[in-house]
Amino acid sequence: MHIDTPTASTRASTSASLEGGSTSAGQWLSVIAVAVSAFAFVTAEFLPVGLLPQIAHDLSVSTGVAGLMVTTPGVMAAIFAPTLIVGAGRTDRRYVFLLLTAVLLIANIVCAIAPNFPVMLVGRALLGAALGGFWTLATAAAPRLVQAKDAARATATILTGVTFATVIGVPLGTFIASFASWRMAFAATAGLVSLALLAQVFLVPALPSASALRIADFKTLLGRSHMRLSMLMVALVFGAHFSTYTYIAPLLEHDFSLSAITLLLFGFGLIGFFSNALMSMAVSDHLKKSVAAMVLLLLGAMSSMLLLEHSPIGETVGMLLWGIAFGALPLCFSVWIQRGTTDLPEAGSALFISVIQVAIAAGSAVGGTIVDRAGVHADFTLGLGLALLGMVTLQRLAAAERPARAASLDCACDASPD
Repeated sequence: MHIDTPTASTRASTSASLEGGSTSAGQWLSVIAVAVSAFAFVTAEFLPVGLLPQIAHDLSVSTGVAGLMVTTPGVMAAIFAPTLIVGAGRTDRRYVFLLLTAVLLIANIVCAIAPNFPVMLVGRALLGAALGGFWTLATAAAPRLVQAKDAARATATILTGVTFATVIGVPLGTFIASFASWRMAFAATAGLVSLALLAQVFLVPALPSASALRIADFKTLLGRSHMRLSMLMVALVFGAHFSTYTYIAPLLEHDFSLSAITLLLFGFGLIGFFSNALMSMAVSDHLKKSVAAMVLLLLGAMSSMLLLEHSPIGETVGMLLWGIAFGALPLCFSVWIQRGTTDLPEAGSALFISVIQVAIAAGSAVGGTIVDRAGVHADFTLGLGLALLGMVTLQRLAAAERPARAASLDCACDASPD
């Protein structure tokens, strides 16, 4: 394996990390720069969710076809999550971050000025290409930006950018569109990306890579039955969410004004923020219970949206329950995959991101087809079915672990002096 020759600054950083010194203010600022970038990426990715009816009307496409604005980046991100990290080889990750953020800036400008829907999809495809690579690198880079003892806090800080995008970014885009236009919402997001890019230029240090990821690493992971079932569970639950959440605005617009939908999306994100924070205290010790509880809550929320349709109070409660569930699920699944890929963490991260993006793309595409042909009610029925299958897969994983745990205990007993 080739090992890069470290620079003096790299050697100093490594030495400090090994000594367990305190993380400097400059190092924390680099983490914040990546967190701001995460905020920008997630805001851009899901901006169309609250703007779907307006964009569909202005660009003369159906609501289901407009859902391709979520599907397209998902497909591109699924492709680029593994291929970019393999193709990057040992390139300094700082330069890769800068390139991906620059592509995101271009993508939002293209979307803001798109004269027709095909051009809009070009912009969304560019976003997806940048997105897949960014998320694969961001979580892997977090521990390298700070001292070893602060690695977990650095990762949590970067993921906070995701939460704030849900709480502030997406509702803010809808709010801007309510008094200006959806084009201005994309332009404002481009401004946010510019700030993120400048923060990276001045605050993120060199991140040389010691080795390159191999395609064989992905084959190794996929050869494990536990990992295959885990990825299937993630795909089903994320598919359930995005096949329905992508078209939440068309469902709610019959009973709520655009400003009220903005408040609901804000509430969804805000309660998800607290859900994520609280779950971080329990997920390490109660992983399977946490996953099961959140999937069940997702099922309950989607069911209430169906059963209490056209009831503003019922739909509001359903949205808040949904926010609790999805606020915690990405964290739960991330920890789940991390524990199953401790020997190949970068490959596990890339595979995890790829599966999520496939679920987003497939869920939003299939959901859009159903919305156009059978209505939103039928789409939510599909989402419920996928979530139920996700719960069944979780039960299979739990059942498969029991014999292994029993065998481990037997071995421990046999090996004891008694």
